Amino acid sequence: MTRIAVIGGGKIGEALISGLLKNGFATKDLVVAEKFEERREELSRAYSIRVTDSTSDAAEGADVVVVAVKPNDVDVVVTALAAVDAGNDDEQILVSLAAGIPTVRYETKLPAGFPVVRVMPNTPMLVGEGASVLSAGRYVKQQHLDTVREILASVGTVSVVPEAQIDAVTAVSGSGPAYFFLVAEAMIDAGVSLGLTRAVATDLVVQTMTGSAAMLTRSGDNAADLRAAVTSPGGTTAAAIRELERGGLRTAFYEALDAAKRRSAQLGAASDQPSPAAREGLSGTA
Repeated sequence: MTRIAVIGGGKIGEALISGLLKNGFATKDLVVAEKFEERREELSRAYSIRVTDSTSDAAEGADVVVVAVKPNDVDVVVTALAAVDAGNDDEQILVSLAAGIPTVRYETKLPAGFPVVRVMPNTPMLVGEGASVLSAGRYVKQQHLDTVREILASVGTVSVVPEAQIDAVTAVSGSGPAYFFLVAEAMIDAGVSLGLTRAVATDLVVQTMTGSAAMLTRSGDNAADLRAAVTSPGGTTAAAIRELERGGLRTAFYEALDAAKRRSAQLGAASDQPSPAAREGLSGTA
C-alpha cells in the first residue's frame, strides 16, 4: 500500500484525506503535517490518523508527499523535504497542490531526479466532485503519474496536460466554480425580482444547475446541442438567450478567462522569488 504524507491540513488537504479514507485507504498509511495545534487536534479526532507538526516527521518513509500549503510556505516545506530525502533510499513522489508554483521550482531545490507532479485542483474537491489536472515534471515516469492519478481520483475527475497549459486550466477549472456561483447568484436575484421568494428561487436555480450538469455528464451530447434542444424557435428560452447574447455573454466569458489565465501566469512568475521565511533559513513545519 502506498504511504502518503499530506503537508498542510487546510481545506484542500482535508478534502484529499477524507476522499482517500472513504475509498478504503488505510489510516495507518496516511499522515498529516499541520503547524496549528488546534487544527491538528481537529484532524486527529475527525479521521483517527497520525498528525504531526513537522514536515520532516511526516515525510519520513512516505512514498508520496502531497504539498497542500499556501505558496508562501512552499520554500520552507521543500527545504525540510530535501533534508529527509538525503537519508531515504526509497524514491518519493512530490505532488504539489500549491497554486502557481512550477515544477522547476521544486526540482531545483530537491535532489537531482526527484519526480514532481503539479496539480491544479478546484474547490468541488471538498465534496468529492473536484476536477484535478496533473502536469508532469521532468523526472516523472508513467508509473508516477498513474499513482498520483489514482490518489486524486478519490476526490473527483483527473486529467493530464503539459505544464505550459496549466494557466489555461487555472482559468477554466481552477477559477471556474466562482463563475458558476456568480451565475447562480445572479439568477437567484433575478428570480426574487420577478416575485419568487429567495428560498424558492435558490432551490430552483441550484437544482437546475445540478440537473444540467448531470445532463452534460450523462447524455453524451455537447453543451451546444443541449442548449439548442431547450431553445424552441420563438419561445421563452430563445427570448432569454437573445438578451444574454445581446449583453455580450460569450465575449465577457472569453475576456474573463483570458484575464484569469494572464493573472495566473503573473502569479507563477512572481512565485519564482523565494519567500522571506526561506531567505531567512527557517526550519520547516507545514
